[in-house]
Parts: sequence; structure tokens; C-alpha cells
Amino acid sequence: MRIALFYHSLVSDWNHGNAHFLRGVAAELIGRGHEVRVFEPRDGWSLCNLIREQGLGVIDRFREVYPGLQSTFYDPAMFDRADLRDVLDEALEGVDLVVVHEWNPPELVGRVGAHRAGGGRYRLLFHDTHHRSVTAPEEMARYNLTHYDGVLAYGRVIRDLYLSRGWAARAWTWHEAADVRRFHPRKADREGDLVWIGNWGDGERTAELETFLLEPVRALGLSARVYGVRYPEAGRAALADAGIHYGGWLPNYDVPKVFARYRVTVHVPRRPYVRALPGIPTIRPFEALACGIPLVSAPWNDVEGLFTPGKDFLIARNGEEMKRHLWAVLNDASLARALSAHGRATILARHTCGHRVEELLAIDAGLRGLPAKKEVAA
Repeated sequence: MRIALFYHSLVSDWNHGNAHFLRGVAAELIGRGHEVRVFEPRDGWSLCNLIREQGLGVIDRFREVYPGLQSTFYDPAMFDRADLRDVLDEALEGVDLVVVHEWNPPELVGRVGAHRAGGGRYRLLFHDTHHRSVTAPEEMARYNLTHYDGVLAYGRVIRDLYLSRGWAARAWTWHEAADVRRFHPRKADREGDLVWIGNWGDGERTAELETFLLEPVRALGLSARVYGVRYPEAGRAALADAGIHYGGWLPNYDVPKVFARYRVTVHVPRRPYVRALPGIPTIRPFEALACGIPLVSAPWNDVEGLFTPGKDFLIARNGEEMKRHLWAVLNDASLARALSAHGRATILARHTCGHRVEELLAIDAGLRGLPAKKEVAA
């Protein structure tokens, strides 16, 4: 098939945690022989911030790591052009399937939908990987999905919201997953006890980071490092006070090498996911388990049964449990090995980008045989 993917960015993962999955899906589709074109704005917020902070060399490094992936850059100003339809005609000529990610402006989402209504013969899907459907529904209501075939939602609760609020006639649960072509165990010399990879969180997990990361590291005297972006001065000071080294931005494709240098990692989900979006772990546990590093997680409700808590990873209900679990993993080699093996086996059995591409292709095949207005909650 010929497939077009509209991403905020394929090239940049600066404050763009979805990049891992989006890249993995594109690579998997190409690996199966499909013709894939990725479109992203040339002045995308993530890419501009990455270049401003790291320089143009990061683009060359991305191309070295992902030689089969490339973006077609477009000018967002074209939304104001009268001949936009001609631009989309050229971009989408002969395309069979189009997927538009939610981190795109409503104007683009609407224009692609209008193009489809004007005679486009492709299947058209919207891909939602954020909590705004719950925390900022007025923002998501701005996205006109009238002419879309349906929504790929990375959690059942989000899928149900699209259907119950009438934002889409069809919606499917489509969780993120690990790109095991690149995320797998590596060999490396140890540099420390604990590593955490994640952005500061815009105030959505400040207290949780203190409870489940900073205080346990401080109390146990662990050698620890944190990677991520958008850390305010107060956040960096808190890391230093806990004795944690701050590593700044880390390219997503380098995460496996970093995991290999440490003995354990933690998962600290943002508050909106814990409170309003049960069943959605975000990409971080998939990454850790795929790489075989033992994981201890702050509480989140796995209502969809993606994992087996206690075997794939340990759950800490509070700060004291986090300290006990971390101490156990660091001092019981058999426990660490068991968690590592079970977690990776679960990823390989159920949660790779290959699995998700199979789901996507099944959805597409179903659309080709479904009545146009039939409602589906798969």
C-alpha cells in the first residue's frame, strides 16, 4: 500500500515522547514493503527547540540511525493559500491510507478531511496519543473529524470518549508499543544504580517525582542520573539536592544504551494519566521492558491488562514501598533477572510496533469492507 503519515515531527523527539512509536510504526510499515511518506512542518515546535538547543548536527545523526526514514517538510503557511487543494492533490495522489497524528494544528486536520470529502479515495484515520480529550475537551472539539473514517486512540478510555461525545463515528484502541528493532538489551559498563528518563512534566507530576524518585534516591544513597528537557531551575536544584546528576536531552534512539549502564529504572506517570486515563502507561514502560532493565513503577491502574504487575515490573504504592522495591532489586540478583526476563518476554509477545502494525492493517482491511456509516467500538 501507499501510506501517508502526518506527524508533528519524525526527526525530533525533543519533548515529543510519541516519536519512538511513530518512528517505529513507519519503519515497520516500510520493512513490510509498504510505500510510506511522512509529512511534518518545517518549523515544528519540537524540531525548532531541538535545533536551537543542540544544533543542526542532530538531524544528520537521526539520518544515520534511521537511514530508511525521512520527512517531507511543508510550510504551515500554505493553510492560507487558495490552491491548498492542489498541494494536497499532489501529496496524496495514489495514496491508500492516511494517518494524521493529533499533535498537528486543527487547520491541517480539517483541510485533510475536506480533501478526503472532495473526492479522496484513501482511508483516513486520526491518531490521538494525549490526555487532552479528558483534560482539555474544548481543544479536541476543535478538530473536525467529520470526514475521517475513525480514530486510533491509545487507550480504551479515550476511544470511548470519542464515541460518547460524538467526535467520531468509529474508534479503535491502539496502544503504543516498543520498536524492538532498536529497543533491546545492550552490553555496557555500569555507570550507576538508577536512571530515569522523562521530561519535567509542566507541573503534572512535581510532587510524584519527589515521592517516587528524589526522596528514594536520597534516602538510599543511590548513584542516579536523570535525562529530559524543560527542567526549570527549581527542578534542577531538586535533582542536585537529592544527589542526582542531570543529563539534559537524550536522543530517544540512545535510550537502550543508557539503560544498559544502570541497574534499575522507575516509571512516574503524570497525574492526568493516573487520575483520568487508567490503562494508559505512555511509552516509558514499553521502552524499559523491551531493553530488559528492571522497572519499579509509581501507581497506575492497568485496567486493560497490558502487563502483569509483580512479574513484568514492581508497583510502589507510596514512597516507602518505592524504597523497599528499589533496595530489593539492587540487592537481589535473581529478582532483577526475573523481572528483566518476564518484562521483555511480555513485550515480544504482545507489545511491539510489529503487533501494532498488524492491528492497523486489520483496521484498514475492515474499513474496506465496512458500510460507510456503521459505528464500531473495537
